[in-house]
Amino acid sequence: MPVKMFKSRVMMVSLLALMPEVAHAQSNAELQRQIDELKAQVQALTSALAASRSAPAAAEPAAAVPVSAATPSAALASAPVQPPAAAPASAPEARSKAWYERLSFRGYTQMRYNAFLSGDDSAPAGVSRLRSVHDSSISDRGSFSLRRARLVLQGDISDRVSLYLQSDFATAVNNQAGSERREGFAQLRDAYADVFLDKGKSFRLRFGQSKVPFGWENMQSSSNRLTLDRSDAINSAVPSERDLGIVGYYTPPSVQKIWDRLSHDGQKLFGNYGAFGIGAFNGQGTNRTEQNRGLMKVAFATWPFELDGLGEALAGQVFEIGGSAMMNDVQPELRSGSVSSVAYDDDRLGIHAMLYPQPFGIQAEWNWGKGPEYDRASQSILTRKLNGGYVQMMYRMPTDSIGTLMPYGRWQYYRGGWKAGTNAPRLETDELELGVEWQPWKALEFTLAFARMKRAEADERRTGRAEGNLIRTQVQWNY
Repeated sequence: MPVKMFKSRVMMVSLLALMPEVAHAQSNAELQRQIDELKAQVQALTSALAASRSAPAAAEPAAAVPVSAATPSAALASAPVQPPAAAPASAPEARSKAWYERLSFRGYTQMRYNAFLSGDDSAPAGVSRLRSVHDSSISDRGSFSLRRARLVLQGDISDRVSLYLQSDFATAVNNQAGSERREGFAQLRDAYADVFLDKGKSFRLRFGQSKVPFGWENMQSSSNRLTLDRSDAINSAVPSERDLGIVGYYTPPSVQKIWDRLSHDGQKLFGNYGAFGIGAFNGQGTNRTEQNRGLMKVAFATWPFELDGLGEALAGQVFEIGGSAMMNDVQPELRSGSVSSVAYDDDRLGIHAMLYPQPFGIQAEWNWGKGPEYDRASQSILTRKLNGGYVQMMYRMPTDSIGTLMPYGRWQYYRGGWKAGTNAPRLETDELELGVEWQPWKALEFTLAFARMKRAEADERRTGRAEGNLIRTQVQWNY
C-alpha cells in the first residue's frame, strides 16, 4: 500500500475516534493537546511503516484501531509490528579438498667438497686407494659434487590413505658413453602408500618401495643425519636403505607423544617409522630386479624412556633402545656383468641405543651376521661372517643469535662383505670423524669435519688398506 494512502486512512480513523472528545472540549488548550497527541501517533505509525518497507518481504500493515487521545500507548501498540528479518541463507558447507589439493612438495639438496690433507689418494694397479662406498667424490680427482638433490611429493589422499614419492636428481650412472661416468640422473627412491588401520593412526601398512626397517641410522634421513655418511657396518645390511615390499608399523600414543616433543625441541629423529615394525621385501636391493622367489624378512623394535624420574640432572632427557633382525637370500652382481645364479644367506641381528643430546648425547649401533663376500683364495663368492658398528657423541648448542651448533665425534668399525658392490668385495673399515654442524636457519646447514680413514677399497681386484686424512665439507639447503 502506498505511504500517502496509508497516512490518510490512519488520520481519518484517528479523527473519528477523537470526535466525541472534541465535541465536549472545554477549551482551546484541551483541543490543542489532543491534536499534539494525534501527531505523535501518526509519526510513530509512519516510522514503523518505513521500517517494515526496508525489510525484505514485508507484511501488509495491520489496520489501526481506534484509540482515545487519553491513551496514546494503546495507539502505539496498534502500530504494525515489524516482521522478523528473513533468516540469512545458510552459508554453504566448506568444500572438502580434493585429494590432489592435500599434497605438498618439499626437499633438500647437499653440495660437498672433500680435500686430502695426506694419504693414499692414488695407488698402483692392484693396491687399494682411499675410497668410500658412500661418497664417490673422495678420490684423487674429486672436487665439488652434488651428494643429494631430493624432491618429495606427499600428502593424505583420504582419511586413511597417504602417499609418498621421492626422487633423487643427483644420481650417477656409468657406461653411457664409453667408460665416462655421468652425473645428475634422476632415480626413484621412494614410492609407497600408507594405509592406516585405525582412526588414531597408530597402526599402518606400507605398500611399495620404502626404507627397510633395519638399524636406527639407516632409517634416518640424510637431511636429518648429523654425520656426513652412514656407517659401513649398518648400511651394509641394506645399501641404499630401500627395497620393494610390504611392512606394518605400530606406534603407541605414549611413544608418539615423546617423539613429538623431541621433534618440537629440534632433535634429529629417525623418521616416520613405528616403535615396532615387521615386513617382507624382495631383498635384492633398491631399483634392482628380483632374482629369486625368496623374500627378505625383517623385524624392528625401539622404545624411548623419559629419564625425568631419575633426578634433576636428567630432567627432560630421553634414552632410546632397540634392535633389528633380518633374514634374506641375495644374488650379487658379478664382474662378468651378469648376476650370480647362487643365492647367498644374508642374515643379521642388530642393536641400537641413543641418549638424545639435551645438550650432551650418545648414539651407538652394532650388528652381527653373515653374508656374501668375495674369497681371494677360491676366487669366488662365499657366505662369511661379518660384524661392525659405530659409537657417536655429540653436543647440541642452540643459540638465539647464530642458530644451532652441534659438534660431534664418531668412531666406526666394520669387517665383512659389501653385497651391493660387484663380486661382493670385503670391506675393512676403521675411521674416526670429528666435525661440527652449524644450522643458522632451518633452511640452511653447514658441516665441517676432519676424517682419519683406514679402508680397504670396495674392489676385489685391489688388496690391502689405504690410509689418509681429509677435510670434508657440506652445505645443505632445505625447501
